[in-house]
Amino acid sequence: MKRFVLAVLLLALVAAGGAAFVAWRDLASFRETPYGDPEEKVVVVPPGASARVVIRTLARGGVLSDERTAWRYFRYVKRDPRAFRSGEYAFAGPLRPDEVLERVFRGDVKLYRFTVPEGLRMEEIAAIVARSGLAAEAAFLEVARDPAVARGLGLPYANLEGFLFPDTYSFPRGASARAIAAAMVARFDTEYAKAEAVRAPGVSLDRGRVATLASIVEKETGREDERPRIACVFHNRLRLGMPLQTDPTVMYATMLRTGRWSRNITRTDLLTPHPYNTYTTAGLPPGPIASAGAAALRAALAPADCKDLYFVSRNDGSHVFCPDLACHNAAVQRWQVEFFRRSAR
Repeated sequence: MKRFVLAVLLLALVAAGGAAFVAWRDLASFRETPYGDPEEKVVVVPPGASARVVIRTLARGGVLSDERTAWRYFRYVKRDPRAFRSGEYAFAGPLRPDEVLERVFRGDVKLYRFTVPEGLRMEEIAAIVARSGLAAEAAFLEVARDPAVARGLGLPYANLEGFLFPDTYSFPRGASARAIAAAMVARFDTEYAKAEAVRAPGVSLDRGRVATLASIVEKETGREDERPRIACVFHNRLRLGMPLQTDPTVMYATMLRTGRWSRNITRTDLLTPHPYNTYTTAGLPPGPIASAGAAALRAALAPADCKDLYFVSRNDGSHVFCPDLACHNAAVQRWQVEFFRRSAR
């Protein structure tokens, strides 16, 4: 009888050992076998979800090959079930289970990116943010135009115009319009601090007026090498009390006055008084007209050393600079009147 019992126990142990080996082999195979096709799959892990729900969500989302095996594997590796982080995750296979699980443990959520070029207005930036899918255009504009938001972010004006720094940004799904705007203003502050470090001794403009002048410089030229000299022209005009007479401010004034944006400046636009029209109003306008980049900020604070008071476009992106009206008139005759006369033939 004892021999029979011992034999049964031995068989049970062998069977258990065999089952354990098979289970271990299955888990080892599961661990080492990548799964999933190259197409991106987006899985949302809800807040407060249990580890079992997270595993089920990943399996049903096509990221893990088998829910039951995945759950056994999760328990085998003895991870803290509270370690999973909620959020929206993107997976493109084939991926091993550890690659999937570690991503959710770390909270490497899917990010949405957008790029803001230099020289754009709030309305144009809002449209770019909206295309990324992060925030509706109207919601972003509401934040950008809110005096309370501007005040809370430490800005000197009643809106965020000129302080939404041009750059590439990445945010997870659910980022609020205010959080996005605040990050852009923070980037402005970082770049402004760098520009402040090279401020020329004779430049006394405060932060708001620097942002304003930089926005005009940004709109006047796309050439980085010309920005310090164009800034010099405007500094010279400000010092002498001359009107800046810069066309981008006229377009901005017309937009504020009429509600429409146009690059075509009419005689009425030039002659209609407005705080942003630098043909009719002396000094800098009451705020920025666009978001300037780092080079324009540096130029506004560290302009070139020049005696120029005028510049005229060569119609190729570059400009002719002049210290007096005679030189300016000659440049206008050559690069505007004669140039377009030849072009019309």
